[in-house]
Amino acid sequence: MDLGLKDRVYVVTGATRGLGNAAARELVADGAKVIVTGRDEETVTAAATALGPNAFGVAADNADPAAAERLVEAARQHFGRFDGILISVGGPAPGFVADNTDEQWTAAFESVFLGAVRLARTAAAELGEGGVIGFVLSGSVYEPIPGLTISNGLRPGLAGFAKSLADELGPRGVRVVGLLPSRIDTDRVRELDGLSPDPEAARAANESRIPLRRYGTPDEFGRTAAFLLSPAASYLTGIMLPVDGGMRSGF
Repeated sequence: MDLGLKDRVYVVTGATRGLGNAAARELVADGAKVIVTGRDEETVTAAATALGPNAFGVAADNADPAAAERLVEAARQHFGRFDGILISVGGPAPGFVADNTDEQWTAAFESVFLGAVRLARTAAAELGEGGVIGFVLSGSVYEPIPGLTISNGLRPGLAGFAKSLADELGPRGVRVVGLLPSRIDTDRVRELDGLSPDPEAARAANESRIPLRRYGTPDEFGRTAAFLLSPAASYLTGIMLPVDGGMRSGF
């Protein structure tokens, strides 16, 4: 299936590792060009180099108010156009209600929530018909995850923002989509499992609640992201797509 990605240009934030990197790999593999971002310049450069000539790295922090315009400009300067953005950011600090500090909440709000709003708002002003804005969120949009209180508080609000944005941009032909990963086998998820006294038992317990009985792979997530961002998904907007092996109980 031709996704129609050839020579389209996307910004993918948080793309030096994990889910953002997996999405960037699949976009490039299908012919797109990608601006890869992350906070550390050396890591960003290495990630872009690994992706090849159709990727260019820009060190940027999602929480930086100036980042959004810099990234759109980088897309146009290096690849001549701007077709969409996938907003991905590392997960906020784990913890229960009594554990998380005001500082952790504030830092997460700046990067996970307000940073994403700024990036999407800037992209919305620059995109024309056929453009797309994607958000990497979490299964916590629908079902709170024990021990991830900050994520449980911020992700659903960001999904609501994304839905509002989809309604506003739809008449212009610009799509807005969300991806809701659950147990994807990334460093972040292994770190969360590692908080348990028995990480292997924690993973086995989580897998037992997934109908497919296994964690997803980053490549599986990346392929889903590439499809949703592509012209092949041209009639999909305002959706929040679980990428969870059936873990969510609801329809």
